[in-house]
Amino acid sequence: PQVVESCVAAAGYSVGEFAALVFAGALSFAEALYAVKVRAEAMQKASEAVPSGMLSVIGRREANYKFACLEARKHCESLGIENPVCTVSNYLFPDSRVIAGHLQALEFLQENARKYYFTRTKMLPVSGAFHTRLMEPAVEPLAEVLKSIEIQKPLLCVYSNVDGKKYMHSKHIRKLLVKQVVSPVLWEQTMHSVYERKQGVEFPYTYEVGPGNQLGAILKKCNLKAWKQYKHVDALEDEEEAET
Repeated sequence: PQVVESCVAAAGYSVGEFAALVFAGALSFAEALYAVKVRAEAMQKASEAVPSGMLSVIGRREANYKFACLEARKHCESLGIENPVCTVSNYLFPDSRVIAGHLQALEFLQENARKYYFTRTKMLPVSGAFHTRLMEPAVEPLAEVLKSIEIQKPLLCVYSNVDGKKYMHSKHIRKLLVKQVVSPVLWEQTMHSVYERKQGVEFPYTYEVGPGNQLGAILKKCNLKAWKQYKHVDALEDEEEAET
């Protein structure tokens, strides 16, 4: 309880942003859950319209992700695909990105990984190119549901995936939660915003709440000093312990 009371900031990765806003008192749990359901169904529908996906990439320092995406789009055009999508959809940590778009573009990048200085590429087990303009059909349903629910000013700082900055007020939250569906997740930039401090100022304790500890692994690569004060909280573990 004392950790919750002394918390100064929250951030959530992609759909986790709704959890961060619930934690900060901006959204009620039930209404946030409903918005997440509408968002998920609309994104799934958008995914089914175009064969698309997401590719996790670790690159060397010289990797040029924008150029690689441009060439992948040109490759798609040569196959007769109109208006192809291939773009960075998630900024994870230095030298790591997720690229999303048409499947043919992602296959092209895998085949030409060495040319673009990608040391590792891995297709993610997802059904669509989330956080790209291929998700545009999901924008309207989410915007509609967010208009119908009450959003308060957060009780503590919550950082947005869209620009890595703090949410200012309820209108701002409505606008950016919708924009987030078609915008890249700036998680690396968010980590820099959260932990920016003057030399000599101690880093806060950081708690990752939820399944897995991938965000902790990313924090370690973004800011080793901040990571030293990191802990993972798995809510399911506590429930299992209580039952046994």
